[in-house]
Amino acid sequence: MSSWEQFTLEGKVAVVTGGTGVLGGAMARGLAAAGARVAILGRRQDIARAVADAIAAAGYEAMPLPADVLDEDSLLAARQALIENWGRIDVLINAAGGNRPDATVFGDLTFFNVPRSALEGVVGLNFTGTVLPIQIFGEPMAEQGKGSVINISSMAAQKVLTRVMGYSAAKAAVDNLTRWLAVDLAQKHGAGFRVNAIAPGFFIGEQNRALLIAEDAPSGSQDAPVLTERGQQIVDHTPMGRFGEPDELIGVAVWLASDASRFVTGIVVPVDGGFSAASGI
Repeated sequence: MSSWEQFTLEGKVAVVTGGTGVLGGAMARGLAAAGARVAILGRRQDIARAVADAIAAAGYEAMPLPADVLDEDSLLAARQALIENWGRIDVLINAAGGNRPDATVFGDLTFFNVPRSALEGVVGLNFTGTVLPIQIFGEPMAEQGKGSVINISSMAAQKVLTRVMGYSAAKAAVDNLTRWLAVDLAQKHGAGFRVNAIAPGFFIGEQNRALLIAEDAPSGSQDAPVLTERGQQIVDHTPMGRFGEPDELIGVAVWLASDASRFVTGIVVPVDGGFSAASGI
């Protein structure tokens, strides 16, 4: 196999949880362009279908896969539908996740009065919502002795960020889970079953736009958007001096999904413009 052929995903079937979101959708499009058949898993069936239709319109194969990452029955039904249609599962990207305002330590909300329900909700979505899809979609990979699980972590797991206490703890758990599973699954199911993670830096998505951007530049304008105070702090601590673009996650996702990384397991790859390397001094 030539060096470039190692990166092809031809013949592989991929599932992207949270494929209806900005980052998950970008990675789903990237996997499809690399040759994979891609299932877009999300709670919002209409959006999952729209993402799948857009990928198909570009000349690739995709299907919507409505399911909730916290609902085992819906995940099992999604797996059955996927196997019936495409016969196998080779790649799982766990991009579902997020934070919530009532678990964000800011203003009148302090560590001491964060509601238990909010904390459990954030940890559940980000951690349990990663565990359950691996259990369900990873089982066929274990049976075939080959597959690639790619978890989506965060800079919040690696560096202390103010406010996002619950989200940070949940993503730190995802990092640990990634390493634990890499060891366990390779030892029990063979070297072909790999688990890695991507840790994005700061990207603009649906959930954080208002937190980071005060005002978008007019369409077609050469001006940059006006950032909030927190948005400016982040850019100031990112050596590349900007937020990431969703398509900048595709290269790492394709590499980790493909045979080009076949001796790589148990790592967390930062895609952060140098944020994790910077001391702030």
